[in-house]
Amino acid sequence: DWTYYQTAEWRYEWFKGRKDNNLILKDSQRYTENGDTLTIRGATESDQDQFWCRGQRDKRPESSQSSSVYLSVKDLPTSTLTVTPDSLVFTGERVSLKCVINSDHSDWRYEWYKGSTKVSESYTVNTYTFTIERSETSDADQYTCKGQRDGRPNSSQSSSVYLSVKDLKPKPELTSDPAGAALTGNTVTLICHMNLSPGWDFYWNKHTLNSETKTQTNSYRVKIDSVSDGGQYWCRAGRGKPVYYTQYSDALWVNVTAEREHDMGIYIYIYIYIYIYINVVLCFPQ
Repeated sequence: DWTYYQTAEWRYEWFKGRKDNNLILKDSQRYTENGDTLTIRGATESDQDQFWCRGQRDKRPESSQSSSVYLSVKDLPTSTLTVTPDSLVFTGERVSLKCVINSDHSDWRYEWYKGSTKVSESYTVNTYTFTIERSETSDADQYTCKGQRDGRPNSSQSSSVYLSVKDLKPKPELTSDPAGAALTGNTVTLICHMNLSPGWDFYWNKHTLNSETKTQTNSYRVKIDSVSDGGQYWCRAGRGKPVYYTQYSDALWVNVTAEREHDMGIYIYIYIYIYIYINVVLCFPQ
């Protein structure tokens, strides 16, 4: 069943494994025998083993057996592709993709693909980073990076990530806790509700102020010291550099009642109760 090849006088047989437990190699999709040469296409770790050959001919000496050589096979260096922001992207946002090749070599050239097409000059490519300055819905696609170099290993494995782009600026909803009117001396917590991933900062506005207040959480505490602390409030969120902002929320009106006015209402209520008790209950006993 062996396959022989005639090269001058010698016919060659190729073996993989130890000489006491070996596999005879024949032409296949991955192995090609051509006389005194054996070619392995697309070597994998499963090809790592001892290889040796044996020659046969019709006259003496009739055979010759080579020493073995050990073939060591390592996977190509892996690459890791990350995207910032690492979640759903909105039109107008700046998007950065970073390709890191896990290798001791630093002389890699980077190739970037959108789908199956190499990226065009309309994108900013700086070696291992790839930037979309203002994303559009047409930028949504599978992005792939891989490395090439002149020495061995001459390439890396590729890595891919899918970029989703949504054509709608999100709009948060602003609520207060407690809801309704607030008394001077109390604290109201404003909450900016937004169904988005982590990584956003929050910006707070009041109709009487010219600047925004920034927080890393979606809540903002307002100390009600006077009636002037009431009024209209808005919130919005932002992320990235330069900052990409959401829409503003609808305005929330915080009504403030002075504590003295509140106490006066209680006094009036007590006075009316006493007046009725004296003039009705005591003056007209049953």
